[in-house]
Amino acid sequence: MIRPFRVGIAGLGTVGASVIQILDRQNRTVAQRGGRPVQVVGVSARDRAKDRGFDLSRFTWFDDPLALARSEEVDCVVELIGGADGTAHEVVRTALSLGKHVVTANKALLAKHGSALASLAEEKGVSLAFEASVAGGIPVIKTLREALPGNRVSRLYGILNGTCNYILSRMELEGLTFAECLKDAQRLGYAEADPTFDVEGFDTAHKLAILTSLAFGSKIDAEAIYVEGISSIAPLDLAMAHELGFRIKLLGVAERTETGIEQRVHPTMVPKTSSIAQVMGVTNAVTIDADAVKELTLIGPGAGGDATASAVVADIADVAGGKAGTTFGRPVADLEAAPRAPMQRHEGGYYIRLTVHDRPGVAAGVATRMAEADISLESILQKRSEMAATKDPHGRSGAPVPLVLITYAATEASIRSALDKISRDGLIAEPPQVIRIERE
Repeated sequence: MIRPFRVGIAGLGTVGASVIQILDRQNRTVAQRGGRPVQVVGVSARDRAKDRGFDLSRFTWFDDPLALARSEEVDCVVELIGGADGTAHEVVRTALSLGKHVVTANKALLAKHGSALASLAEEKGVSLAFEASVAGGIPVIKTLREALPGNRVSRLYGILNGTCNYILSRMELEGLTFAECLKDAQRLGYAEADPTFDVEGFDTAHKLAILTSLAFGSKIDAEAIYVEGISSIAPLDLAMAHELGFRIKLLGVAERTETGIEQRVHPTMVPKTSSIAQVMGVTNAVTIDADAVKELTLIGPGAGGDATASAVVADIADVAGGKAGTTFGRPVADLEAAPRAPMQRHEGGYYIRLTVHDRPGVAAGVATRMAEADISLESILQKRSEMAATKDPHGRSGAPVPLVLITYAATEASIRSALDKISRDGLIAEPPQVIRIERE
């Protein structure tokens, strides 16, 4: 008789509880996929008395998750504690050191310690699996690691944070402010009490660091990622995007360039006709551009108990059957320290919203500074308020009004240089809004 694959789960929040429930109802299928029965033998969490919808008495309870990681009764530790350091890191490192397999959903841990932990897993001859760490139930890790060895990836980009996508979707469809949508997202449980990690782009950056390593065979380099969040996006930006044929998304983008691997997270205008523009609400999406498959887009639930647990269970089945493969698709020693492509060298189209003084010569002054920086303008739109139009027979009041520019391809450095000069010229009343455009 084949001995069961014995699993210990550290962390019994929404995802951990869902893992146990999925394994209960899909036990036979998981055993068939893995080639052996899977049995949860131990669990650890902060609160033993909490009702999680199933009987905890059938498992060995560990007050200390490190004791679970050290238990001789456990073959595989599932880490669902979270956090880049502290207990989560100690649990994973301890389990690997003792020759135990690890399955984790912890993107922060992998973004910071992924290479070292993968090296330890190789040394001990065990698996470190992490499908659930990026995009919830979407099998993007497996796709990059196992399905595309015949491809050279040139770019990947995606919506990797459901909270931000929900907020931007609501802002666009209902004309709400960022603050109003954030408050509603918190009420519905889509955003944390402190939403900084999500809305300022750091969660997306951690996930992008992992995908970049898998896509380009590079060492994880989260410090190389340029990060902007969505808190500065105004309803006017979304309305202008709509008028211009775009939609605004928070994207994580990794791309091969002549100067190295460019990694960036920021609000982005994408054409409404693109696949990724259709992704609304808390849904995630990842698009992979490669030479053989051309463009491949994966769309699905990026968070939630069952969706994330589905990815965890898939990893457990693969590890049980010895099919988990190399952590990052190749030995750690073969991962390259890819040159960083400085954000200042990024080249693309830009949406620029300036709040200018409504007086003669301002638009011409702005256009002159852009031309001096070799920036070509695709369009320029000035919005005047009804109040301004009634103040002066020429429709000018001197009051601040929005001036929107769309550029052809330009470098980040040239855009910033021109905007600095425009500011010094006294032509704008507020800091400029700059959103990059990602063409298909």
